[in-house]
Formats: sequence, C-alpha cells, structure tokens
Amino acid sequence: QVQLVESGGGLVQPGGSLRLSCAASGSIFSINAMGWYGQAPGKQRELVAAITSGGRTTYAGSVKSRFTITRDNAKNTVYLQMSSLKPDDTAVYYCNADIVTLRFGKTYGYDYWGQGTQVTVSS
Repeated sequence: QVQLVESGGGLVQPGGSLRLSCAASGSIFSINAMGWYGQAPGKQRELVAAITSGGRTTYAGSVKSRFTITRDNAKNTVYLQMSSLKPDDTAVYYCNADIVTLRFGKTYGYDYWGQGTQVTVSS
C-alpha cells in the first residue's frame, strides 16, 4: 500500500511563512508528478503547485513568486515553501502524487492523495 503523509500546516500571521512537507511511503516503483492542491471553505480543490520528476514546476497565478515547490526524489518527498502569506491562502492543503507500483512483474499507475493539512493565515 502507498501512503502520503503531510506535515507543516498551522496558524500564521499575514506576511509570514510556512513549509509543508509530504512524504510518500509503501511499495513505490517510481513517482511521476507531485503537487499541492488547496481547498478553501466552500470552494473547489484547486492546483497550487506541481513538480515533475525532472524538476519542472507549475504554479497557480495567485501564488507565483510567493510559493516554491521542490522535491527530494531520494526521500520520495515534496515540499511547499509558502512565503508572504495572505488571508486568501487559508485552506486545507492536499498533497497529490502520481505513483507507479510494481506487482507480480506489472506496473500500475495511480493518483494518490494525502489527508490534508490546514493552513490558516490570520492576525
């Protein structure tokens, strides 16, 4: 089984910073893209940032220049450095990963989600 475990959320004042981490574990053959999605109260889950296995990144327009996504392939971990946080950034942040597993000589790709971590930006 594969698990994504997130950490690093919390309460922060406007202008502050937080670093989210998400570690994948289990029977992992390889990991393609990894990303972070945010879901604000009453809104749909939306892509915040994503990174390919080769390090190519994509950001939502609202977080570009404030957030940085990185990954450590040796640790199967993705990070989201969040800076200059605004109240509008308040959301539950979910980690997502396109993970390939190997069973009985065959590979299977599947989209996995973490349990979510709350980020609240408020004074």
